[in-house]
Amino acid sequence: MKAVYLVKYGKSDTAFEIREVEIPVVSNDQVLIKVEAFGINFADVMARLGLYKGAPPLPALLGYEVVGHVEKCGSNVQDIKVGDRVSAITRFGGYAEYAVAQKEVANIIPESMSVGTAVALATQYTTAYFLSHTMANIQEGDKVLVHAAAGGVGTALVQMALHKKCLVFGTCSSLDKMDYLRKNGVHHPINYLEKDFASEIKTILGTGGLDVIFDPVGGLSVSKGYKLLTAGGRLVSYGVSSMNKTKSIFGKIRVLAQFGIYHPLQFLSNSRGMIGVNMLKLGEENPEKVANAMKAVINLAQKGIIKPFVGGEYKVDQMAEAHEYLESRKSMGKIVVKW
Repeated sequence: MKAVYLVKYGKSDTAFEIREVEIPVVSNDQVLIKVEAFGINFADVMARLGLYKGAPPLPALLGYEVVGHVEKCGSNVQDIKVGDRVSAITRFGGYAEYAVAQKEVANIIPESMSVGTAVALATQYTTAYFLSHTMANIQEGDKVLVHAAAGGVGTALVQMALHKKCLVFGTCSSLDKMDYLRKNGVHHPINYLEKDFASEIKTILGTGGLDVIFDPVGGLSVSKGYKLLTAGGRLVSYGVSSMNKTKSIFGKIRVLAQFGIYHPLQFLSNSRGMIGVNMLKLGEENPEKVANAMKAVINLAQKGIIKPFVGGEYKVDQMAEAHEYLESRKSMGKIVVKW
């Protein structure tokens, strides 16, 4: 089979190489999938830049989600059969013509579902559901801030918060993305390059505060956001994309310092909380939680409650362009690569 390997850290046009390798062998609890398409996430960009500690060593086969048909089932697989079309989460290995997935995180989908929708549900919408429904437990009437609201996870978080009848604030970085946020239903879109998001939210809310913040940015964004929380508020941190803006060790240290220093007594006295989420770690230690979230989002999609937006579709030989587009922060929604 063909597989796209990360062979060098750095720029996307020199980082990847298509190799011919053996089809992976399934264990008793896995399925083998002939891949139609796979998705790209910002964690892939971080891995390409050598900034993701959880990524495998070079040469590395990245990829967190695939859509395709089941070619083989392990002996313990009960609810999936050969020929079923599935959307699945992979622990790396998704950038290939064939991929394996644990049976818990491979879910049957209709033949009519687009590949873009299918891969968006696997990682980004599953992540958003776990963040919003399990960790933050958003409630009707909550005032919610979604950072990077035009991205794949951000789009999903906005839709889920709106379904819960929350008041939604969303940050982005361009006029096009402001229009996108409005179309996605964001009540208060904020271009953080033109306005300080914290000042803007204070002006809108007056003496009130936010109930929930979803932050994949990290650094100063977290410390400013924490101060916006009301009693009972919670900040969910699930990424450090701001680390990508600097390549020097001093710049990275500065970003880490900008998070701020906190003590449990602060959370206690202010009745505020911070939550950190690493979906890869979650999948390793509690895969059933990921599986439950994935089943929930497929159900919501089939009911039309959530509607993933595909911001770009590429062929495998356009991998460099796909990565570059996602890294540019100009992308909106899900980025998909097709075989």
